[in-house]
Order: sequence, then C-alpha cells, then structure tokens
Amino acid sequence: MGRQPVPVITVDGPSGAGKGTLSHLLAEALGWHFLDSGALYRVTGHACVLEGVGWDDHAAVAAVARHLDVAFALDAAGEVRVAYKGRDVSRAIRTEEGGRGASTVAVIPAVREALLERQREFCQAPGLVADGRDMGTVVFPRAALKIFLTASAEERARRRYRQLLDKGENVSLPRLLEDIEERDARDSSRSASPLVPAEDAIVIDSSRLPIGDVFSAVMEAARERGLV
Repeated sequence: MGRQPVPVITVDGPSGAGKGTLSHLLAEALGWHFLDSGALYRVTGHACVLEGVGWDDHAAVAAVARHLDVAFALDAAGEVRVAYKGRDVSRAIRTEEGGRGASTVAVIPAVREALLERQREFCQAPGLVADGRDMGTVVFPRAALKIFLTASAEERARRRYRQLLDKGENVSLPRLLEDIEERDARDSSRSASPLVPAEDAIVIDSSRLPIGDVFSAVMEAARERGLV
C-alpha cells in the first residue's frame, strides 16, 4: 500500500494524552492543515441534544451525522472555533458532557461511516495533521507518519482536572478518573474502529514526558521520513 498523495501525519490515542497540543504544534511547525476529528463527534453528540435526538436512537443520530452543518475556523488567538448551523459551539462541545456524547455516538457504525468522508476532505496540500482515535487505522491508513500517543488514566485525569479548574469549573478528580476509565473501555471495545495503535504506528507514553520532548521526538521521526 503506497502513501497518501498529500502527506498526512496521524496522531491517535485516548482523551487527555496530549494529542491536541501535539497536533497543533506539528501543524504550526510544518505549515499544514489540522483536523480535530474528535470535534466532529462532539458536534454530532451536541447537535443531537439541540435537535431533540436521543443518543440511543442510532438511526436518528446517523441522520444528524450525515447532514451535519459544521464549520471550523481559527480565531485571532490561533484557537480552533467550531460552529454548528452558524452558531459557535466551541465551549459547549468541550465540556465533560460533550465528551460523553462524543464517545457514545462514536460507537454507532453508521455515524462513523457518515463522518468518514467528511474527515478525508480535510486532506489538502501541503499536508495534514489529523488528531483522533482511528486516523491511522481507518481514515488515513496510508499516512506517511502515524503516532499513537498515550498516558495513564490517572495522569490524564489530573491534566483534565487542572484544565477545568483553570476554566473556573467545579469538578471532582475521582469522577473525572471514572469517566476516563469508562470512556477508555467504550473506545477500546467497540466493534467499529476500536481505539488501538496502527501496526506501523510509533507509540509514545506521555505520562512522564513534557510535551516539548514529545514534539521533538515526532519532528525527528518526520525528518527521517522526508516530511520536513
């Protein structure tokens, strides 16, 4: 199997491992496009709430995904803003409830199929950094470089706890850890695109690594593949 005509770096792994930060750094350093595939699932889950569709109504959720009116844009601070039907939902989809919605609708095969082509449309020159859970295994199996970034559930819960405290939210660390462990179980055991490293992925455990060290290691791997 050959490479993608447009170079792609995939960054997969569980929530809280640092995929978003790493992907942003890579896209900025390389001058490439950026895909936050998780945002598509978060928007789908949130859209269901707005449209009065239950997450357990698989046919209706798949219909929402097929007709998802979503747009991404960078604001002045370089942050990705997400709009649904022209309305900014960036904050709403980043809540813990937004994460649960994303993980719940993501187990529906028809939803993953509906969003598959939408994700591939982001693959445009000069290149793409794709952040997700099945980017290297399903969406871009011919990617030039595949990274699987992980960290312990405890460390990911601590990171999320600090993020939410900084935003002024009242959160419980034990509850966050429970939510993360439940989501890990759903993501790794689902029949459609389970969360597993691609066979040719470089696996990095960021539990004790600063993000700068992770970024340097991935950039070195990119250089070895002639992507820099």
